[in-house]
Amino acid sequence: MLETLITSKTRIKLLLKFFSNNNKAYLRSLAEEYGESTNAVRTELNRLSEAGLLQSEAVGNTILYKANTQHPIYQDIRNLVAKYLGFDQIIETVLQRIGNLESAVVVGDYARGHDSGIIDLRLVGHVDMNYLEQLIPKAEGLINRKIRYTVQLPDHDGLGYDFESQPHILLWRA
Repeated sequence: MLETLITSKTRIKLLLKFFSNNNKAYLRSLAEEYGESTNAVRTELNRLSEAGLLQSEAVGNTILYKANTQHPIYQDIRNLVAKYLGFDQIIETVLQRIGNLESAVVVGDYARGHDSGIIDLRLVGHVDMNYLEQLIPKAEGLINRKIRYTVQLPDHDGLGYDFESQPHILLWRA
């Protein structure tokens, strides 16, 4: 979908990086992550910055980039990226029907803004595993990505799962 609207693969990667989660990144780290030259990444960072979609700040001798959450179309781009990644389909197809779910969180590559083709989904709650195992392949077909999931029982003592300590995207919270 995005490939037909945006012809620059680097620009798509940057939009995924910055608008799928509140990621921040430096030019060199982005170039290394994408396996591209710093000039190609710099060109796209400059275009997105000139459009006001990215903000930058000097940190020492380097520049740190992040999404401009105050931009008028920030939420629209976030929604488009979520649709591209298939998160809306996961919520509709799987999460609303699988039992007493407390939270659903994307961790791993997608939470870091990297489209690896595998979505790591962490579910917390009392889940109907038979139903989940039937729905996951259907959701994978809808979004053209593999879903790798783990299920944890609720931890009301406050121990066991700490999403704040790692990059994550909260999809659902009861």
